[in-house]
Amino acid sequence: MTTGTGTTETGVPGAEWGPPTEAERLLHETAAAGNRDAMLDTLARSRLFVLVARLHADTPGFTPPLTAQPDPATPGRMCVTVLTSGTLPPWHPDWVFEVTGLDELARRWPNGVRWLGINPGTPYAVTLEAGPGRRRAWQKAHARSGGPQTGLLLTHRAGPLHGPLAHGLALGAHLAVHNSLVWNDLGATYEGYSTDRARLRNPWGVLDRAAYRETLEALLATRLVGRTYQSVLRIRRTLAGRLGRNPTTPEWSAALTDALTRRQSTPSEAAEAHEALGLTITYEGRLRADGALGADERVDTLAAFDYGRAVNVVRLALGARLCDPREAEQTVLRIGALAGQEYSSWAQFSLGYSLARVLHFDADDQSGVKYGQSLAQHSILTQDPNSPYRNIAWS
Repeated sequence: MTTGTGTTETGVPGAEWGPPTEAERLLHETAAAGNRDAMLDTLARSRLFVLVARLHADTPGFTPPLTAQPDPATPGRMCVTVLTSGTLPPWHPDWVFEVTGLDELARRWPNGVRWLGINPGTPYAVTLEAGPGRRRAWQKAHARSGGPQTGLLLTHRAGPLHGPLAHGLALGAHLAVHNSLVWNDLGATYEGYSTDRARLRNPWGVLDRAAYRETLEALLATRLVGRTYQSVLRIRRTLAGRLGRNPTTPEWSAALTDALTRRQSTPSEAAEAHEALGLTITYEGRLRADGALGADERVDTLAAFDYGRAVNVVRLALGARLCDPREAEQTVLRIGALAGQEYSSWAQFSLGYSLARVLHFDADDQSGVKYGQSLAQHSILTQDPNSPYRNIAWS
């Protein structure tokens, strides 16, 4: 096991090394201390990336080979090379990164190669012996760790931390926390080239650039969050403005009935609207009981759900090479401007996103898992001192 510093050729020009991610810092520290088990546990909880030509990655059934390359720190040594997220070079249209893990590396290891190079040629380089016994230890570490964790707030210290771009990216932080992905990066990959493409296919149905643009515009127009819920909340907001206070449930229900009558809504439309009202009351009550929503507070719009998902669709499209970094950046800035028109604080935005998510998944969340996840994400983003919601001004 060795550590090293320097520069490297990854096949993609322009790589520069900023501050390490938490995983890179822990990896380098445990390697330098000779704590092999702790280092393997850190690796087992990390996403590792293999460089692949996009032409090959787009071939049906293609699996990126684990090929041996010279170790820049030790002349004559050949090693399989992987990178961690903080050392990925800049986005390139013809080179992509596939995600892997320590257990998968152990299963697919090529014959005759004795070394694994992690971030070779960077300030965070580590080289591991990769004989059969060592690879069994990798699999044990994976079994101990369970693979990459979820529910973590991860920040790329070399990414945008302040200003309009960071603000726009932070709108997508709920999903980033949910999947334990860095929230503030527009780079070479989001989660991995094939994974990014798969996430666009399902649930978004996006297979090409035209479909990406269509989906994005629907999200920016908040057409996917649910017209019925938005209408029901709008009626309450209008009524509250007229009364000068939050309406009671009977007052809100009566106003909704009047609006449905004026629109000549069908019985099924009326039933759907009143069900939306009831679910909103239920989940706002749960949020109040859990301290996330104040006694006199209410959620007036669920637009945050579409804006937050739009940021992640942009990042997926960038990873899938359906847009380039400049276009992605401009779109994220546009999303940030739209969100600023709908909300006046991070807390309001986060509550809008959280309520929309639990309403969206209500029928499939009898166990309350989605609610618990949403509450945890809201708490992390509004309370963690390192959260962008605590460090970036809303406006």
